Amino acid sequence: MIQVYTGNGKGKTTAAIGLAIRALGAGYRVFMMQFMKSLAYSEQRLLREMSNMTLETSGKPFFVAEEGMMDEKAREQLGDDVVIFPKGKPPADYVSLLTVGFDRVMGVIAKQEAELVILDEINIALSFGLLQRIQMEELLDILPAKTELVCTGRNAPKWLLERADLITEMREVRHYYERGISARKGIEN
Repeated sequence: MIQVYTGNGKGKTTAAIGLAIRALGAGYRVFMMQFMKSLAYSEQRLLREMSNMTLETSGKPFFVAEEGMMDEKAREQLGDDVVIFPKGKPPADYVSLLTVGFDRVMGVIAKQEAELVILDEINIALSFGLLQRIQMEELLDILPAKTELVCTGRNAPKWLLERADLITEMREVRHYYERGISARKGIEN
């Protein structure tokens, strides 16, 4: 099955990690590629130590955003940790980095090295043009029937949603970020 966790609410990666724990408990092998992330999150250390779990990242230690996507306050908060690019013209070095990560995923799927494959933040990578639809379509075409695929991130493209067997949309109703509370260790990072 192809599962998509999308929307502007918190919890997409958290839900995918919950599914990974369940799959590990059933004796499955789990491969998780986190696009647009570096090894900076609290759960990563623990997940990387778990047997039958492979977690890799394909991202830089800064945030990327398209022009007009962020308000000035958010941009100021991120400071030098954000790279803003014109719509449709993502930084070539970032595209190259994510392509290497994506090629790694293709190898894992082709060799059937995991029963559960999680592509964390793939939706936003596709939305930003950091990865291309043709790449993802290739992956979906070679996906073995016995491999569960989870795609997380905001802005899941319509064509991916049309291929999905399960879609969960996280909807933000209220978030303490709006009150100026930033990411907290052990909760958001």
